[in-house]
Amino acid sequence: MIGTIRKHSSWLWWLIAGLTIISFVVFMGSGPGRSRGGSGAGGSYGTIYGHELSAEEVGQARRDFDLVYFVNSGEWPERNHNITADQLEQQTYLNLMFAQKAKALGVVIPEDAVADAASQILHSQALSRAVGAAGQAVPMDKFLEYVLKPKGYTAADFEHSIRSQLIVEQLRLTLGLSGSLVTPQEAALLYDYEHREVHAQAVFFSVSNYLGAVTVTPAAVGQFFTNNMAYYRLPDRVQVNYVWFNVTNYLDAAKAELAKTNFDQSVENAYKQYATAPEFKDAKTPEEAKAKIREVLIRQRALREAASKANEFKKALYAMDPPKPENIPTLAKQFGITSRLSEPFAEGSQPDEFANAPGVIRTAFALNADSPFSDLIGSEDGVYMIGLGNQLPSTAPSFVDIRARVEQDFRTQSALSLANRAGTNFYITASVQMAAGKTFAQAAVAEAQTPVVLSPFSQSSAEVPEAGEHADARELKQAAFSTAPGHISRFMPTADGGFVLYLQKIESVDTSKSVAELTAYTSQIRRGRENEAFNIWVNTEASRELHSIPAFQKQPGAAN
Repeated sequence: MIGTIRKHSSWLWWLIAGLTIISFVVFMGSGPGRSRGGSGAGGSYGTIYGHELSAEEVGQARRDFDLVYFVNSGEWPERNHNITADQLEQQTYLNLMFAQKAKALGVVIPEDAVADAASQILHSQALSRAVGAAGQAVPMDKFLEYVLKPKGYTAADFEHSIRSQLIVEQLRLTLGLSGSLVTPQEAALLYDYEHREVHAQAVFFSVSNYLGAVTVTPAAVGQFFTNNMAYYRLPDRVQVNYVWFNVTNYLDAAKAELAKTNFDQSVENAYKQYATAPEFKDAKTPEEAKAKIREVLIRQRALREAASKANEFKKALYAMDPPKPENIPTLAKQFGITSRLSEPFAEGSQPDEFANAPGVIRTAFALNADSPFSDLIGSEDGVYMIGLGNQLPSTAPSFVDIRARVEQDFRTQSALSLANRAGTNFYITASVQMAAGKTFAQAAVAEAQTPVVLSPFSQSSAEVPEAGEHADARELKQAAFSTAPGHISRFMPTADGGFVLYLQKIESVDTSKSVAELTAYTSQIRRGRENEAFNIWVNTEASRELHSIPAFQKQPGAAN
């Protein structure tokens, strides 16, 4: 069991291991392999490296993955409808394979490493949001009460899941060692490739400049609608019944409770520890920083109270039999709180009423008649409990209902075509004029276009400011690195219209002036290569050791 949780540092791999390992999944050819029982086949749970698996080992491996997934994403994996039952079984057996390999190699995880990792989990933002703690460390007793016990898990399961992920990190370091053999010379070449600077100019052809030239007629708009009816079809949508335990409803109570403690001393202690944190960097004086800390502590206390009340509601809801969607509004009346029916929303959307609770959208589409209720969903503004309301199938709206939208889309699409035509014509004309000796700027002005001088950018640049909404950095990089210096690119279409780029030159990096950056980059490259080498090992071992497990015999896209 985990006693006093200590917070030091290091051991960060577990934060990403649980989410990346699922990408290691290998799909072997369908059909039976050599029989080792498979997952539960004939009463056997299979054999890995000659070890006959027990039901307890398989169950523990599944619990390990569930817990790692939860502390990273804030939800249980079965709530994510994008994760199939086969993928869950694959992850379970991969964890079992890692555990057996670690035993064979004599991998031992020190207790202090487990405690360090546990502390980081309890301090993580993902876990804090999941339980409505708003950035504050989650006490172990609260984690046990609100997260582990409702799922039937224990503190020992939590500790075991941490240890299993630290084992994965040790295996990665050991089995991925070959990937770390990146020479300084190779790293320098890669660094230069990603950081060499492009010096260029561009002419942008924006849709907004051509809207005035579009002629709109009823016949043209009607035909446009007929040709694009599939685009206007409404996707599958859902409505959810939900109760929201709004943090603002608990602020006064939180202030009153904190007033009974030595709150000023708590603020002072927090200031000493967190005064330099990003959240307080704008504070001009210690008093201003302490005022902000005071607000944070009050809000955290209020969020804990909201989570406590929400948990009471959840327990009562889960006790109602049979589980029906209408149980939420029924129970809400008994609790004297407001139940709401959301506006319809589609998967991947972000309706305004859940602007601060993106987990609601993700969770809503995992609900069904057999599992109509969510777990508690933590957010910045409180805690939500949702239940399936209505499932609305895809439908096609009538032209009359969306005529204004169709007309606007027709204008935009027509203007985009005009911009594309103008850009293509400019490329041809500018190429001829530059071949005759004119500069790019002169060719642009001759065609009544304005050349824009771009800030130097590289493969690692996230944006090019001068491009604004006309083009993103990826599109500009694609044009630049496929064009010879002193020449222009072909017309490059974009969502806003398009552009033609003139590449003046590409300057290499003087790595002697970027020693610190090059050192950090080399470490990053080596880490990536280690992961690649480890992934290759995982795929190879899984192909040999797990091919008889049914979940590993599925072809990509095969039905369950």
